[in-house]
Amino acid sequence: MLYKVLHKLFFIPVVGWILRPKLLHGERIPKQGAAILAANHISWGDTFSLPTLMKRPLRFAAKRELFEMRGIKALLGTFLRIAGQVPLDRSGGSSGEHGLESLLAVLQRGELLGIFPEGTRSPDGRLYRCHTGVARLALLSGVPVIPVGMVNTHVRRALIFPTMRQARIIVGQPIDFSAYAEHANDSKVLRWVSDEIARHIQQLTKQTYVDVYGARIKYGSMSLQESQQFVKEYPNVGVPSPVACPVGVASVPKEVLAGSAPAECSSVAADISEKIWMDSTAHTQLTATSTNLPETSVAEELQP
Repeated sequence: MLYKVLHKLFFIPVVGWILRPKLLHGERIPKQGAAILAANHISWGDTFSLPTLMKRPLRFAAKRELFEMRGIKALLGTFLRIAGQVPLDRSGGSSGEHGLESLLAVLQRGELLGIFPEGTRSPDGRLYRCHTGVARLALLSGVPVIPVGMVNTHVRRALIFPTMRQARIIVGQPIDFSAYAEHANDSKVLRWVSDEIARHIQQLTKQTYVDVYGARIKYGSMSLQESQQFVKEYPNVGVPSPVACPVGVASVPKEVLAGSAPAECSSVAADISEKIWMDSTAHTQLTATSTNLPETSVAEELQP
């Protein structure tokens, strides 16, 4: 109830009338059921613009520290709760796992979850490498990922109120990664899925892609000049897509691809063409790889 009141009395007047972004292809957002909306992040206005233009409530992940401030700043935490933001603990360990559980709970309730896979705002407007938390959420939940492109959403100073100029929020086609559901602990699959999401975002925004985390530039461990060597035409360029297995099959042996699969694998051979996700314009060979996921914090996958 409070969310609806806040949406009508605050978000629509401030964002809709003052910032005036336009939502393109909003019909691609499902009217019901869970989905992950993964967007690039170039301005603080992104967090408010997308939920305002949607008919359904959208929950965004926000760092837990914002909910725990005291004094007058405590009002921010109250505002975030009313707006439906989900606290995310980035301290690592079991706390990080709990943070993932809170996001999965949003999806299990059939709601929409918004996430900025880059983990921070772009320091210069380019698209940076996505953390793998978005991939893990997609594979564990089984819900589609909807890429969202933020274009010209920089908030600019004006005579009276801040504004955006020709801001557009472009919604892409939903992506189904359910074929990789049993690979949620495979680091290479998680990386490929994250990069594939970034590739779809880049198709919407036409941004230059830099294959390093934006936080490295934002917080000074790498200069803009040094980052130039990591510029790529698009994410996943030159990287073959992993082989996806039918549910209940841990992996597809290489013999299947070679046409000489043992008897116990022959039953899945006919389904391979339907289970493989690949960019047919860029890749012609498939490889099957499986490695254990390093013991990193889930929160670190979502944000730096």
